[in-house]
Amino acid sequence: MEDNTQDENNVEFNSRIDLTKLQESVAKVKAELGKVIIGQQEMIELLIVSILANGHSLIEGVPGVAKTVTAKLLAKTMNVDFSRIQFTPDLMPSDILGTSIFNVKTSEFEFKKGPIFSNIVLIDEINRAPAKTQAALFEAMAERQITIDGNEFQMQPPFLVFATQNPIEQEGTYRLPEAQLDRFLFKINVHYPTLEEEIQILENKHQQKNTNVEALIDSVLSAEQIAAYQLVIKDIIVEDNLLKYIAAIVNNTRTNANLYLGASPRASIAILDASKAVAAINGRDFITPDDIKKVVGPILGHRIILTPEREMEGYTAEKMISDLIQTIEIPR
Repeated sequence: MEDNTQDENNVEFNSRIDLTKLQESVAKVKAELGKVIIGQQEMIELLIVSILANGHSLIEGVPGVAKTVTAKLLAKTMNVDFSRIQFTPDLMPSDILGTSIFNVKTSEFEFKKGPIFSNIVLIDEINRAPAKTQAALFEAMAERQITIDGNEFQMQPPFLVFATQNPIEQEGTYRLPEAQLDRFLFKINVHYPTLEEEIQILENKHQQKNTNVEALIDSVLSAEQIAAYQLVIKDIIVEDNLLKYIAAIVNNTRTNANLYLGASPRASIAILDASKAVAAINGRDFITPDDIKKVVGPILGHRIILTPEREMEGYTAEKMISDLIQTIEIPR
């Protein structure tokens, strides 16, 4: 009897989905970024999750905390097309989408594609462009296509937008509307490095001297691999009680007296997809409540609006979400 019990305890869990290659690729990407980026593990982790979940990310933080550099180097770890667009107040929609140009030889108009036609698009200071230019991104981000002069142009997969913005400076900026924010899977808040991390940053900078940091990064992922991993993520197993858990969290934002605006079903789907990616990165073919808790903050933070009374009391969206999760019973 004792031997049988011992055998049962020694049974190893075998994943029903082979996640070995996915985990190896994620480890390689982190290793490449680790050559240059010190700290900011949460930002890197969430950006990788957004790639696997096929979602866009908004990166918010004060100037100088490696928002743009991290996104740019992450794109370099992938062997895909990359374009960077610096948003400015005078930027027009045609500057990013493209425009039709008259060809004298053929006597016809030809569409010249803009920088948005890429695989990884880094939009720097997205809130510096006016509403007209911001709105030009709606269709591309939501439907991965662009309609120009009645013609539809499909974006080649993978198509991901990483956008940065500075939350402090308000002069010369245009606040992103809720409809625009909702297109982003994550809003990632980037904080200052710790004292130890800053010392390491200075040591690395001193040792690298004039080295081009981009040259240190190698491409370790192909477009085909990304597409394959995104399909694997969809097969991650989710129990019914966890689907109800996600729905309960999002539904609570709509009935919560502290909130003026709650989250939509798009947020529920985002939590589901991101949780699957987190589980896969950790080598599991099923999600757990902890996977859900890990992504709820970055997903709901930019989708809810506090009541004016709560804002005046100094309440924050982060605190609201933390309190909200505590009130929802965790599935067993």
